[in-house]
Amino acid sequence: MTDADLDDYADLISDEEVMKYYPRARDRSEAQGWINAQKRRYQAHGFGLWTLSLIETGEFVGDCGLTVQQVDGVDEVEVGYHVRVRFQGRGYATEAASACRDVARDHVSVRRLIAIIAPDNIPSQGVAQKIGLTLEKHANVFGREALIYAAEL
Repeated sequence: MTDADLDDYADLISDEEVMKYYPRARDRSEAQGWINAQKRRYQAHGFGLWTLSLIETGEFVGDCGLTVQQVDGVDEVEVGYHVRVRFQGRGYATEAASACRDVARDHVSVRRLIAIIAPDNIPSQGVAQKIGLTLEKHANVFGREALIYAAEL
């Protein structure tokens, strides 16, 4: 993700439907802040969220990647994803999350992967299950109730 992605990313994370279960950006400066956060993650950890685009056309689909999150006082590596509404339900999140799981295991040496998911976010729960994560527990993350899906890699 780079500054050149600002227009697409601002559109993605300000969309009420896409960000239904997450805090959404209210303006371009907040979207730039999200991009800057990814750059810091790349520097600190060697990974973060990456942009998703269609191979055939280069059209922006969303983002997916790995982030370090704290759950119950423990740093965990999470796989996360956001897909534009018109591309949802086509398997893009599952394909990207599977690739990120493999990168975590094969290139980053992550031994455990989680997904932090809102209890009523059924589509994301399905993605987590499809990539081999299982419901482990309920937790309070970022001041909200969350389901923690996890797997040893």
